[in-house]
Amino acid sequence: MPAKKYLVDLTEEERSRLDGLLRRGKVGARVSARARILLHAAAGATDEAIAVAVRVGEATVERTRRKFVEGGLDWALRERPRPGGQRKLDGKQEAYLVATACSTPPDGRPRWTMQLLADRLVEVQLVDSIRDETVRRTLQKMRRSRG
Repeated sequence: MPAKKYLVDLTEEERSRLDGLLRRGKVGARVSARARILLHAAAGATDEAIAVAVRVGEATVERTRRKFVEGGLDWALRERPRPGGQRKLDGKQEAYLVATACSTPPDGRPRWTMQLLADRLVEVQLVDSIRDETVRRTLQKMRRSRG
């Protein structure tokens, strides 16, 4: 078996910081798993043994080792921020949507439909275009939040 390319060598400060994280119990499951991986790796355990002990895949062990060696302790423990999608409506636009949905529907209509609301937002030039599904999700989100 070839020698490990990324060897974990913890300083006393790093080791005590990891022990403190695990003792505190207020960290997420992924952070605590990575901390345990690093402690096991510093003790000289194999990737297979670490994966079994921490209940993660061997690829996770290898990736955590590499991140520690390349970027340090903080880099190995934390995840990169995920970009996510850009919001379609800002706060004022959402407020206008909710106010419109609560108002009287157009003449000849018993109630507002999602498509009518989407068309109204485009008509008053709050947005260039918007799908009725986005309107539905926004209103559903507002219904869940009582704030």
